[in-house]
Amino acid sequence: MCWRDPRCPSCEAFERTGGGPALAAAVVRREVRAQYTMASFLDDRLGGGGSKRAVNALRAALEAGKFAEYHAVLYGNQPPEESDGYTTARLLELASRVPGLRGAAFDSAVKTMKYRAFVRASEEAYEAKGTEEGFGPGTPSLEIDGYPVPRASSGLLYDAKSFTALLRELRDAHVS
Repeated sequence: MCWRDPRCPSCEAFERTGGGPALAAAVVRREVRAQYTMASFLDDRLGGGGSKRAVNALRAALEAGKFAEYHAVLYGNQPPEESDGYTTARLLELASRVPGLRGAAFDSAVKTMKYRAFVRASEEAYEAKGTEEGFGPGTPSLEIDGYPVPRASSGLLYDAKSFTALLRELRDAHVS
């Protein structure tokens, strides 16, 4: 389970240079499954609606079978946290970089906030998880096989080599 806010610079660090690429590769090899809960709390803390719009667009990309590709594009082009740069126009422009994503259904979903209820439910799930003792809230947060990565160990999320070793250890433990 992975908790992310699209405006979060720490999430961007995880996704681009930390453990994110190792996690994505392990998913592609079918060694692990990843389930994302996309938060939008930074909109409330910093103002704006960019996280909510981005989560809505990610849900639309999931519907189109392009979540992973669009997720990578969003984090690869993340605006500064305080800028609320995920405007509708910017989200559609970034979607143009994912072959086969743009179309009437996707564009309409982004423009109308079609998945507003999903965005709200995802944020509520994130907030509920954050009330559990010792877990958070915070992004990125990761839970592996039902066990949260403790805050004291969260540094391994940003070290690709350490995170890859952790995934390998978990895989080997399940194979043995």
